[in-house]
Amino acid sequence: QVQLVESGGGLVQAGGSLRLSCAASGRTLSNYIVAWFRQAPGKEREFVAAINWNYENTNHEDSVKGRFTISRGNAANTVYLQMNSLKPEDTALYYCAASTATMAIYGGARDFVSWGQGTQVTVSA
Repeated sequence: QVQLVESGGGLVQAGGSLRLSCAASGRTLSNYIVAWFRQAPGKEREFVAAINWNYENTNHEDSVKGRFTISRGNAANTVYLQMNSLKPEDTALYYCAASTATMAIYGGARDFVSWGQGTQVTVSA
């Protein structure tokens, strides 16, 4: 099973940018769907974006389209989430997750079996 570690979170003002990284170990990300989820205090975990490592097709949740971009690194086993035009409502703990299920590209959390510990993103008004 692949192990995942997130980094890149922090405190930023509204309108600012952050880039999150998800580093995998134990296995390569070939044949995986890798996704970002987030969970704000008192709210359920929600899907943000996903990428098929092999074909690089992506899916982004509607509220982040045009602002966030998921991508894979040139180096092995890294996935990024570039977040621009951040809003206070983007404040959450952001998790990286991986799945070998093709349908996981649509963001169903139950399809993902490997999860990182999360990185905190806080956007001030």
